[in-house]
Amino acid sequence: MQLIPCPWCGPREEAEFRYGGQAHVAYPEDPSALSDEEWARYVFFRENPSGPFAERWSHSAGCRRWFNAVRDTRTHELLAVYRAGEPAPEVTA
Repeated sequence: MQLIPCPWCGPREEAEFRYGGQAHVAYPEDPSALSDEEWARYVFFRENPSGPFAERWSHSAGCRRWFNAVRDTRTHELLAVYRAGEPAPEVTA
């Protein structure tokens, strides 16, 4: 089992966490002004890189807080973990 380091609780088993999708995706300022195509792009279209990728995670069985992690999508290795609202750290895989 993989250990995920929660920024508040420390390392915990991955079963305690829930994946929340791509990090740093801003909610539209005026969603009612978007066309159906623009709204669909916001809701459904996300990056799918091979390598480092910033993701949102929730410690659902612990402190229940959201945080971000940079994970290598090829190896699943967590390269960095940081609190929501902080900028993504520079990482190299």
